[in-house]
Amino acid sequence: MGNSCRKPVAHVSSSYISGLYLLLLSIMLCIVLLFWCRFTVLLIRLAEGRAKSHSKKNQTSNSSEQKVASQSLEPNINKFISDNLKSFSFNELREATKNFRQEYLIGEGGFGFVYKGWIDENSFSPTKPGSGIIVAIKKLKPESFQGHKEWLAEVNYLGQLHHENLVKLIGYCSDAKNRLLVYEFMQKGSLENHLFRKGIQPISWAARINIAVSVARGLAFLHTLDANVIYRDLKASNILLDSGFNAKLSDFGLARDGPTGDNTHVSTRIIGTQGYAAPEYVASGHLTPMSDVYSFGVVLLELLTGRRAVEGRTPGNSQETLVDWATPFLSNGKRVSRIMDMRLGGQYSKRGAQAAASLAFQCLNYDPKCRPTMIDVLATLEELHSSNTTIPRTPPKSGTENHGVKHSSHSKKPMRNAK
Repeated sequence: MGNSCRKPVAHVSSSYISGLYLLLLSIMLCIVLLFWCRFTVLLIRLAEGRAKSHSKKNQTSNSSEQKVASQSLEPNINKFISDNLKSFSFNELREATKNFRQEYLIGEGGFGFVYKGWIDENSFSPTKPGSGIIVAIKKLKPESFQGHKEWLAEVNYLGQLHHENLVKLIGYCSDAKNRLLVYEFMQKGSLENHLFRKGIQPISWAARINIAVSVARGLAFLHTLDANVIYRDLKASNILLDSGFNAKLSDFGLARDGPTGDNTHVSTRIIGTQGYAAPEYVASGHLTPMSDVYSFGVVLLELLTGRRAVEGRTPGNSQETLVDWATPFLSNGKRVSRIMDMRLGGQYSKRGAQAAASLAFQCLNYDPKCRPTMIDVLATLEELHSSNTTIPRTPPKSGTENHGVKHSSHSKKPMRNAK
């Protein structure tokens, strides 16, 4: 009886222990899985944090670069600026333009806006419209970082360089975020407006040759400096005219020091205006004084033909440059008359036109080594200019007289990093 009533203690204990073991194992697996999940989430968050930190660092770096550039502006100006330049406050220039009134706007470009203003001839303090002297005030767009670099280049170059065929820089403004330049006012505005704007009396042949001579003198001056300067942005909109149609080069924002020593060129990113830039510069970024010579050849063609360096596209046709269109006529003197500006009404020297066309052809040579220097170009043009004294100075009128010609519209498409 005693043995039959004994409980199966060993059997119950074994089953209980097995269940407990499985339970503990499951709990441990759950804990391990939970920690693994949390560890994975932590790694993901850490990676995201690093990515955000890197991005923020880059943004801060870019912001710091612009800030440093802005903060370092004054030392750079003080280092390079001419003592003859006037430092204007923003309030002075705002008063000179009557708060940059729209009716005083005379030009607009990638840099910003150009306004007409009035200042005293001696003290340079702002005066009322109609009193003192008229000046052209260029105002940089605040958001333009590239414009800031070009503004600084203009201050550096025009603050040091002085020549009758370079526009005169009177002063500048570096007030907080405001960047402005103050130039002499050029009464006739830009060559671009006189050649291509409708309703303006066409420029006479004698005046066109005079303009070519003036531009050549300015470039020859730059190229013969000890540290030769490459203008790099020669085009009709950057050539300003005074009351006697004497030309001056303006806008030195893209100018660069030329090669020195044994260097044959300056390597730089491709910047310029379509239709004017030399082919070797567009292809490689190699910049030399001969790049300016090519651009001069394009401007000379514009003076001869009255056509833009790049005409607008026509339906069904690809865009054709002035050089492409005119080159076949330049090498044959008998065919030059076919490309001459019709608005001249035939009032030009046939022999002079052939000589100018031949010079343009040389300047536009595809091989920069075969182009003449600006000194040679100037000599040819001065000889041509002296032989044109008997040519009628005013062609037949077409349209109305020009009243209030704008300075520079910069209508050409900028070629930034074209390649």
